[in-house]
Amino acid sequence: MTIGEVGEFALIERLTAGLGAGGPVVLGVGDDCAVVRLAGDLAVSTDTMVEDVHFRRDWSSAEDVGRKAVAACVADAEAMGAVPVGLVVSLAAPASTPVEWAEGFAAGVRAECENAGVTLVGGDTTSAAIIVITATVLADLGGLAPLTRAGARPGDVLAMTGRLGWAAAGVAVLGRGFRSPRAVVVAHRVPEVPYGQGRVAAEAGASALIDVSDGLLADLGHVARASGVLLDVDTSALEVAEPQKAVAAAIGGGDPLVFQLTGGDDHALVGAFAPDRVPAGWRVIGRVLPGDPAVLVDGAPWDGPSGGWQHFS
Repeated sequence: MTIGEVGEFALIERLTAGLGAGGPVVLGVGDDCAVVRLAGDLAVSTDTMVEDVHFRRDWSSAEDVGRKAVAACVADAEAMGAVPVGLVVSLAAPASTPVEWAEGFAAGVRAECENAGVTLVGGDTTSAAIIVITATVLADLGGLAPLTRAGARPGDVLAMTGRLGWAAAGVAVLGRGFRSPRAVVVAHRVPEVPYGQGRVAAEAGASALIDVSDGLLADLGHVARASGVLLDVDTSALEVAEPQKAVAAAIGGGDPLVFQLTGGDDHALVGAFAPDRVPAGWRVIGRVLPGDPAVLVDGAPWDGPSGGWQHFS
């Protein structure tokens, strides 16, 4: 059965069955708006995923796509030091899409919302030529100032939590028609966001924070320019995993460090901290220096692949 055969409103009932209010959500799914009660300022971010740009149905299950949509969006709230409290998800899809796919997608959304500690409060459905998903997160700053990209100061260190380069290695494998190492393939399908650590960074006094969605060097470049500082990444502090080494060897013996420096979609958090304020479990990977805005690798300009992702280029 397709979603066109079921119809819009019956589909919505299937996808939202059992959702309700609770916690900061005063009014949930079922009305024209949801209502969320906050303790502090509201942080809002939205993220769109387009079929065959951000995901492929022959690479990822419907549940994978649902989980990834939530993870990518909530990671932006984490990067502001906010606590995610509500999520709105819109699904545009062809009428020929199987109902089973839509239900799997919804199951993935719910599963990742539970992981992230956020409540699904609404959304929209509409027809389209391909599948397009838009998620919007509502997050509570709880009385703290937002962590931006503009606060890094000379003398700070760069520290990270989460993983780097796993999803990029997964794309490299899938692009060649393989499905192993499984660990990197799964990393591409469903990111492992370090949920809760954005708030940890804020409470530890981080001066700047960003989530690595487009690649470490590319995203640190945003911090360098916004803060007006020079950043230096110490590659000896990066943890290149065995599956990444295996993929690099299999695709021509390249340097697996490239995955770490230029691969996106893992949504690690990287922040600037006073040296004595780095939270437990975070790993120092570099330093903040005075100078013209730029990102160095081991004290020198990076001469490898630029990496990062830019739409329209």
